[in-house]
Amino acid sequence: MLDKGQNWELFGYDMRHLGRYWLAAWRDLLWAHDSPLRRRLDEVVTLQGPDGSRCYQAGSPSPVATTSDCQAVLLPDELVLCKKLRVPVAAEAELGSMVELEVRASSPFAARDTRWGWSVVARDESQLQVAVVIVSASGAMAYLGREYNIHDIHSHEVWVDVDAVMVEVQGFGEGLRRQRYRRRLLHSAGMVALSAALLLVAIGISAAFKGAQLRQLETLSAATVRAAEAASGYKSLLAEANNTITAANEVMARYPSPHAEIARLSRLLGDDASITSFAMAGADIRLRGRAADAAKVMEQLTNEPAYLDMTPQAIVKLGDTGQEQFSLNFQVAGGQAQ
Repeated sequence: MLDKGQNWELFGYDMRHLGRYWLAAWRDLLWAHDSPLRRRLDEVVTLQGPDGSRCYQAGSPSPVATTSDCQAVLLPDELVLCKKLRVPVAAEAELGSMVELEVRASSPFAARDTRWGWSVVARDESQLQVAVVIVSASGAMAYLGREYNIHDIHSHEVWVDVDAVMVEVQGFGEGLRRQRYRRRLLHSAGMVALSAALLLVAIGISAAFKGAQLRQLETLSAATVRAAEAASGYKSLLAEANNTITAANEVMARYPSPHAEIARLSRLLGDDASITSFAMAGADIRLRGRAADAAKVMEQLTNEPAYLDMTPQAIVKLGDTGQEQFSLNFQVAGGQAQ
C-alpha cells in the first residue's frame, strides 16, 4: 500500500490525478473558448441583443459578418445572478465539478429550473478568475417570449455578458452548434487520419522502392565483386606470366641460344668455310674451323657487329689440302642471340 504521508505533488499538481489532468487538457483543447481548434471550427453564432445583432465565433466577435443557423439571445443583467470565483491553477482539472457545486449552493431557484454557465475571464501564474452565471429557465423563457417571440427552449442559445466576456448558459439551444462542432472535429480528425495514412503509404512505397533499389545495387555490387575477383585472378596470372617471361629473358640474356649462333655463323661463313669445333658458355664462344682463306673469314667475323672482344688464334695450314685452320674466341654483343 502507498504511504499516506508520501508527497505526490509535482509543481503544485497531485500526480495521483494525472489522468484527470490529461483529460482536462484535451477538454480545454477541444472545447475551451480560447481553444485554437474551436476558434477555427466552431459555428458562427448570431447574437441578438438590445443594440441589434452581432456575429460571434468561439465567444469572440467574428471579423466577417455572415448568416448562421445558430442564434443566440443576450439576457439582461437583471435576470442573471453572477458570481466570480478564484480557483488555484492546480485545480483547473476539477473546475467543472467545482462550478456545479457552487451553483447548487448559491442558486435561489429550484433545481429543475436552474441553468448556469461559466467561463475563465482572467488568469495568472497561480490563480484563475472564473465568472459563474445562474439564471432561471422559466424567467429566461418568459423574457424570450415577451421580447423576441421565442417559445422553444432549444431553438436559441442564451448568453450573458460578463465584463465583455460572453458566457454561454447551458440547457438552451446550444446543442445544434455543439453537434456541428463535433461533426467538424470528426471530419478534421478523419482528414488528419487520412493524410497520415496517405503519408504512411507514401513512406511505405518509397521504402519499398528504395529497398528494391538497394537489392538491385547489392546484386550489382556482388556481380562487380565477382568480376573484380576474376580480374584480380587474371591480373595475378598475368603478373606470374610476366615474371616468368622476365626470368626467361634474363636466362636468355645470360645464356644466349647456341642454335641461333650456329645459324648466324653458318649464314656468315657461307659454303667456303666449315666449322669443326663450337663451344659456347654463356655469351663466350670458342670457334674452330677450316677455310681456303682463313684470314678473310676471321676478318669477316671481326667486322660482325653482333660479336665483341674478338681474339683470333694462329692460322695453321693443313698440308696440301689447300685449307687453313682458324681459331677464334669472342662474345655475343649484349648477350642476345639473333
